[in-house]
Amino acid sequence: MKPRRFILYLAVPAIGPHSPPPLRGLADRPTPGAGADAVYIGAVAVGGTLFNTMYWLFNFLRMGTGGLAAQAFGSGKGRDIVLLRSLALALGFGILLIVLGGFTGQYALGFMDADDATARLASRYFDILIWGAPAVLATYVAMGWLVGMQDTRSTMIIAIATNVINIAVSATLVFGAGWKIEGVASGTLVAQWSGAAIAAVVIVRKFSPQLQPVVELIRVSELKRFFRINSDMFLRTACLVAVTLWFTHSGARAGADILAANALLLQLFMLFSFFMDGFAYAAEAISGKYEGAGLRDMVVALERTLMRIGLCFAIGFAILYFFAGETIMRILTDDVDVVVIGRRYLLWAVAMPLCGFMAFVYDGVLVGLTRTRVMLVAMACAMVSFFALYFCVRSSLGNDGLWLAFDVYLFVRGAVECMAMRKYADRKNQ
Repeated sequence: MKPRRFILYLAVPAIGPHSPPPLRGLADRPTPGAGADAVYIGAVAVGGTLFNTMYWLFNFLRMGTGGLAAQAFGSGKGRDIVLLRSLALALGFGILLIVLGGFTGQYALGFMDADDATARLASRYFDILIWGAPAVLATYVAMGWLVGMQDTRSTMIIAIATNVINIAVSATLVFGAGWKIEGVASGTLVAQWSGAAIAAVVIVRKFSPQLQPVVELIRVSELKRFFRINSDMFLRTACLVAVTLWFTHSGARAGADILAANALLLQLFMLFSFFMDGFAYAAEAISGKYEGAGLRDMVVALERTLMRIGLCFAIGFAILYFFAGETIMRILTDDVDVVVIGRRYLLWAVAMPLCGFMAFVYDGVLVGLTRTRVMLVAMACAMVSFFALYFCVRSSLGNDGLWLAFDVYLFVRGAVECMAMRKYADRKNQ
């Protein structure tokens, strides 16, 4: 199969796991007694941020597993060891999150500085969803491992099935039982555990992984590499979470309407990221396979092809948001005031794809190469740029300053990774 065709072969199904979340956001809107007003949208933004923060910090389980699995696929060695080692870590952390979730959730909610009505809804949402922690983290591992096995179609099936269950159960509990926001959260919880079960069935049926001797799972040299990669990714994700939390925190301090408008505009970025993540997953799978097989010149060719594809997508989405951004916001909410506020900041959302596409491409390639230290440095530089710029301009630009800092953060992240890949290419040419 030709390289570009193989990229599309892996990328197109990988878009599926990321496209359903906006549908979940739309499914949340009709919650009885909490229509799509600013308080409800703000509660979803705050509650979702708290919930995702607990999991984003452990996204290294997916990314680290994916890179190691792809290299194992390329070399033909150790695929089952990667899976079992990562699953053990995921289940341990999942149980720990349940034990500590109540304390950390309330602390984080206080940090968000939301108004009382928003905080109450967000707290209910979080308290229910924390019980899905082991399932979510195990699914992270399963999805990463399947990508490494060059099987993005299975990840698409798992994600679609999970989201169909989520919408169906949430709608039943909301409209049938009248559970309101508790029904939405409970539906998501059921979907999380269902997704983990579906992933387990898919892996067993397609790949028949075998139990490995304990001595193989605890081999010191491999454990050191495993924990080095995962610790780099954990710290990188912590930087990402710091920016995301502060972004939401700043919006919340500006009021429920600004918080809701920022949340809507971030949905535009998420929509772009759903498509770009598909190509990042393809980059991860293919670059890892090439690295494992020792075909490093092919990695450089892959990166150049993906950059061209990413630029085309960025331009396309920027044009879409420029002309149809307000229409998309009106689809997401019926609150006219929130849309009006969002329109004032729409150009910042138009710039996001152009500022951020490089980061998606290089994240995928670097995960496959397990060059996680580069990713950590890039994210740390981007985080410092975000906070430095924000505190310099917040008094004069207000919410515009927040969006300016966010767009610069996206660009710096990709630019630093680009420089690292240029050094990688130069070494291969020497």
